[in-house]
Amino acid sequence: MQSARRGGIDPHLSITHYDPEADLMLLHFGPQHPSTHGVFRMDLHLDGEVVIKATPYLGYLHRGVEKLCEKLTYVQQTPVVDKNDYVSPMTNEQALNMAFEKLMGIEVPRRARWLRLLLAEMQRISSHLLWLGTFTLDLGGALGGGSTVFLHCFREREMVLDLFEDITGARFHYNTHTIGGNRHDLPAGFAAKARAALDGIEARIGEYEDLSVHHAIFVARTRGVGVLDGDLALELGITGPVLRASGVDHDLRRDAPFHAYDEVPVKVSVERGGDCLARAKVRFAELRESIRLCRAALDGMPEGPICGFKPIRQPTQSKATSGQVYVGIETPRGELGTFLVANPDAPTTPYRLKIRAPSLHALSALPYILPGATVSDAVAILGSLDPIMGEVDR
Repeated sequence: MQSARRGGIDPHLSITHYDPEADLMLLHFGPQHPSTHGVFRMDLHLDGEVVIKATPYLGYLHRGVEKLCEKLTYVQQTPVVDKNDYVSPMTNEQALNMAFEKLMGIEVPRRARWLRLLLAEMQRISSHLLWLGTFTLDLGGALGGGSTVFLHCFREREMVLDLFEDITGARFHYNTHTIGGNRHDLPAGFAAKARAALDGIEARIGEYEDLSVHHAIFVARTRGVGVLDGDLALELGITGPVLRASGVDHDLRRDAPFHAYDEVPVKVSVERGGDCLARAKVRFAELRESIRLCRAALDGMPEGPICGFKPIRQPTQSKATSGQVYVGIETPRGELGTFLVANPDAPTTPYRLKIRAPSLHALSALPYILPGATVSDAVAILGSLDPIMGEVDR
């Protein structure tokens, strides 16, 4: 399929002005469909099996997180945002607390910044493994139902969750980042266990590639499907692997370093195809790069305190009376931003908290890249964007 920009596709096509001789059908895709990655719905207008217009509908998982955070004190909000991008909760915590730290002028100790880098890259590995497993499950059929890759990816993802459990005591919603640094340090023997897990995951990436990007049927289902032009991606505010797969060399870890990325350089992976296959290749490259970054973090982890703020003893301890800030970090899905305005009348709670969710911007591409595709392609295209509805309907 041609690029949405070059193909002249009109995302605002009026069905009433379409070919009057066509036998059109309206297909409600989701929100209960297992391949809509949560509660997401699309209306697909079909001419035969070809999509001529796609209209996405959000809001079936409306969480009200932003308004809830405006009612909670700063120190109470970290466990709440764990549930936004529930596939990478660590990065949700990091983005929120970095905004608090910038607003309050709190400096994070060097060890805490290295620890945050390590946890962020471990979370990226876990997230990309889950994406690959569910993506092949979406494609299904000739890929053995997709369940082979799905189960293999979950096998390795469990290794990362074991490491998170060793640090925080939890396997999914961690509440480990806090204002000024981290609540939990690395336990004894963690480095050796982490290196063994990284070695095991790295040894199996080639196996994943043989079952996906090197698999003839996978390539046939993804090459040239859902092509997104780089200029259009920028106009829509798309970031992360989806943007880099469209040929745009942008990664906040390198271009606006946070945590300890200014000390551990990141090799950014870029593909030019802009299709589902290119998006898969970028994530495979990021898997290998995240493993390298985790090893570097383990090798270079400095000594020292893990938090630059006094221990939290009461919920009203952190205060900010003036100012507004924006902090963006690179998550597995792109730029996760937090816009924060202090409340002079209630200094322990924010006046306004707005979350910029990368999944929302990724879904905005659907009206441009779905027309011209088939219904089966629509499943592949949606899965290749890797949306998490918890942060879309935040």
